[in-house]
Amino acid sequence: MSKECLIVFTRYPEPGKAKTRLIPALGTQGAANLHRQLTEYTLSRVRELQGERPTSVEVYFSGGNQQLMQDWLGADFVCKPQVDGDLGLRIVSAFDGAFSNGIEGALIIGTDCPDLSAKIMSEAFDGLILHDLVLGPALDGGYYLIGLRRVFPQLFVEIPWGTSEVFAKTIAIASSMNLSIAYLPPLADIDRPEDLAQLKNFEL
Repeated sequence: MSKECLIVFTRYPEPGKAKTRLIPALGTQGAANLHRQLTEYTLSRVRELQGERPTSVEVYFSGGNQQLMQDWLGADFVCKPQVDGDLGLRIVSAFDGAFSNGIEGALIIGTDCPDLSAKIMSEAFDGLILHDLVLGPALDGGYYLIGLRRVFPQLFVEIPWGTSEVFAKTIAIASSMNLSIAYLPPLADIDRPEDLAQLKNFEL
């Protein structure tokens, strides 16, 4: 059994509920279609990672249901519903689930960072060998990846999710706890209409 777990956060691509900040630019169907493409693209990079190192993968979803997710993504991935609550609670719950199964290092990623490669994910797992925390900073002030060797719930309390302060606040909490931190390269998330210019391989 793998001692590494990669957790992917996504949502079912339902028009009007997926990529809502992009709806003004793309419309409800266009935003949902882009979310579908980004998720599938991210999972193709995850498969590359699995070809290089033994990694278990779990997809935590919101929206839709178990059957819709499995019909969409197939039997390759274990799909689990995210718990209710803010992003911090959902992250802690997913990490708890992984570590309760004997995992020694876990990463959580989203699906809106097309430059996140299998190589960077592998570097993140390597970073956990010597560090308590691995972070991939997003250019908008958030993070596109977080990795832990065990759960530190304090890292996810009173974080202003969805703002440019997420990364800095997380670093401040981690520093106050004397956690050792490994950093990955900064990458861009695709969240807002102005981010769309960074997409090259997607049909809008």
